[in-house]
Amino acid sequence: MNRTGEDDLTKKEVVEQVEQNRWKVIFGGFLLSLMGGMSYAWGSFVVPLSRDWGWTVAQANLPFTVMIIVFAITMIPAGSIQDRIGPRKVAMVGAVVFFIGYGLAALLRFIPNPIWLVFTYGGMVGIACGLTYACIAPTARKWYADRPGFAVSTAVMGFGLAAVVFAPFKKVMIDLWGVDGTLLVLGVFVGFGALAGARLLRNPPADWSISVKSNKNNYKNQTPADIKDVTPYEFVRTPMFYILWLALAAVIGGGLTAIGLITAYGEIQLKLNPASAAMAISFYSLINGLGRPCVGWFADRFGTIRVMKLIYIIQATAFFALPFVAKNLLTLIICSLFLGSGYAVTFALFPVVVAAGFGTKHLGINYGLVFSAFGLGAVTSLVGSWLLDTTGSFTPAFVLAGVTTLIGLLLLTILKRKLDI
Repeated sequence: MNRTGEDDLTKKEVVEQVEQNRWKVIFGGFLLSLMGGMSYAWGSFVVPLSRDWGWTVAQANLPFTVMIIVFAITMIPAGSIQDRIGPRKVAMVGAVVFFIGYGLAALLRFIPNPIWLVFTYGGMVGIACGLTYACIAPTARKWYADRPGFAVSTAVMGFGLAAVVFAPFKKVMIDLWGVDGTLLVLGVFVGFGALAGARLLRNPPADWSISVKSNKNNYKNQTPADIKDVTPYEFVRTPMFYILWLALAAVIGGGLTAIGLITAYGEIQLKLNPASAAMAISFYSLINGLGRPCVGWFADRFGTIRVMKLIYIIQATAFFALPFVAKNLLTLIICSLFLGSGYAVTFALFPVVVAAGFGTKHLGINYGLVFSAFGLGAVTSLVGSWLLDTTGSFTPAFVLAGVTTLIGLLLLTILKRKLDI
């Protein structure tokens, strides 16, 4: 039996404490995702860096772009390592890297160069995000085979909520302490918060399982023991890996396009003031965060891919309709809520699909391999921005995002037929 030392409980401890203690794993994952989401909410820094430091908008956005790419790439080795040695050690290293990365980024006053933030924030904070995020979904899924959708989606909920919860505080902090001072404070807060979350993560014993109630919506009424654990080498040699990878890239592209253009649409197209336009993306972030446990709950009862397909139909429809129906702040917010639900489904349920089809033993690296599509998904948002600059209209960009969402929907339909899940 493979053991992971302090990350494992004994069989007796599991029998006695599982119902009382396994929620701590979910809370630990939530803390880690909340701290990781802090780095995702980069938008508050763009204007101050441009206004006070003389950087171009492109220079101010570059550290965040690099962070996203590094985050996606790091998920692969981080997932592999946590599969071997357990989630707690890997997540604790990630917490330390968060502290160091933010702390070095705070030296911006002494090294006022965009490349410095690219290295510290883009590189080190991106690595920390990958190290911590890679541990959340696999651990939650192993403990909650009876409620995988709800458990995984709740654990990763913090990543969606961080932007809407902490963005106002970041603005206040920047006014008080500047960009560099804010980075230093965030380093301490995120580092210790992630460390607290990491301490709560641990795997159940490798031979432990919990009874799963059978119903018509379970994957062929399988128990966890019925699902073969596919190695990463086997996984990447199957057509299913490429279908999953392309599906994630397609739907992520739509989500990132929405994040990048909704506020601009409100200001430019609807002539809203910046504060009002920002409300739309705040509602997007809110449903992205709070919607994750909801879609997980529905997925456990009605089938994961069935729920994903329904939400992506809604998301695609919202993309196609937005340029024609979003004529004021209220209708823009309604469209944002529909689009945010699609982003919530993506991050909440893709790891559940990977586990349902290919097992949990290698879920860390297998999901990390699929998650690397996150980097390619960002290309759609860049193309959308280019279309806006070229045509002067938001319609082509939103139509492109709708098309990519439909591509993801088609690929998931193919996946369901081949895996029968």
